[in-house]
Amino acid sequence: MRPGATAASLILVGSAFLLSACATARLHSEAELNGVGKQCGLALGELFQDESEKRLVFLFRPDATPAQRQCVVQWARKNRMKAVFVEAVNMPPQS
Repeated sequence: MRPGATAASLILVGSAFLLSACATARLHSEAELNGVGKQCGLALGELFQDESEKRLVFLFRPDATPAQRQCVVQWARKNRMKAVFVEAVNMPPQS
């Protein structure tokens, strides 16, 4: 093997590794999010994404258990996303 071939191989592998870490998040379908929600013990629609911020996944359940939160966090990390928890909803008074 040529002496420069090993260095070139290492540079190529290192570059591919760095580029894979920069992968962008994608917008998941409603069916995918509902499937993850079901695996995490959530009701339909409690886990969602906003198309303007694809790197975030929202858990809209103020009384979510620690196990449900952890499940969502693990899935989000696996998909290079951040989990956001909605703790409370303040509704404006009806007039």
